[in-house]
Amino acid sequence: MVSRKKTISSRFPALFPIIIFLSLGLLMAALLKGTNVALFNPKGIIAAEQHKLMLGAVMLMLVIAIPTMIAFYYTAWKYRDSNKKVVNTSHAHHNKITVFGIWALPIITLVFLVSIMWPAAHRLAPQKSLESDKKPLTIQVVALRWKWLFIYPEQQIATVNFIQIPVDTPVQFDISADEMPMSSFWIPQLAGQLYSMTGHVNRLNIMAETPGDYAGSSAEINGTGFAGMKFTTRASSVDDFDTWVQKTKTSSYMLDSTEYKKLLVPSEYNKAAFFSQAGPEIYDTMIAKYEGERGQEHMEHE
Repeated sequence: MVSRKKTISSRFPALFPIIIFLSLGLLMAALLKGTNVALFNPKGIIAAEQHKLMLGAVMLMLVIAIPTMIAFYYTAWKYRDSNKKVVNTSHAHHNKITVFGIWALPIITLVFLVSIMWPAAHRLAPQKSLESDKKPLTIQVVALRWKWLFIYPEQQIATVNFIQIPVDTPVQFDISADEMPMSSFWIPQLAGQLYSMTGHVNRLNIMAETPGDYAGSSAEINGTGFAGMKFTTRASSVDDFDTWVQKTKTSSYMLDSTEYKKLLVPSEYNKAAFFSQAGPEIYDTMIAKYEGERGQEHMEHE
């Protein structure tokens, strides 16, 4: 009687993991339906390229992973302890073709993956300037506890936790930090993340293709105020950007050395703030401060 009432999984053991994979896929599709997942909704040139690479790499690896999981489940089911019909052949000689396939398939997959990722890593290097007939916009980024300061040296304005950039225009971020643990500057819909560290300047180049507001944050846990270290990046038309710059220049708050010292005081969940008359000496002085410290440490070591 027991043998007549076999389950589907006992009749078709390879079918069970396939059903599991399909069920998980349908569940994820249902949960993510109508949700703006930043990594899956790129709005910039760099993010779009990274999105293609991510999907391509996942699909390529699934070509190996799914058959491997099915084979693993089938083997475990076939050679289970209760199956007395299978003869133990653990001491038998292995088929050379099978052994070759076991090693060749992952190696071929790895070669294909490397052939895609290696040139892409150089093509999408964050320090590499983006080709455009428009002049790049430079923004100096300073990670503070726990907020982001953005200085526009050419426009002589500055903001806290807010960026506005023109679409279809290269933007060059010079990223550093002041009296702050290592953080990670990240706008998922526009580009990948890049670290901000005291005494160092990392360069990130991006270009937004679609107008809109995009969330930014620190991708690195950096202390008690990490959860509130978020900012908004607004991509707008060139005319709207120019209008915003002129409006910001009329702000009654000026970013001088006194105001900068106030920003150095740790604070959490800071609202957006706008400053006029932000000279380049603020950023240069901050960088020079740590260069002097490194020089003093080198002298003391000698």
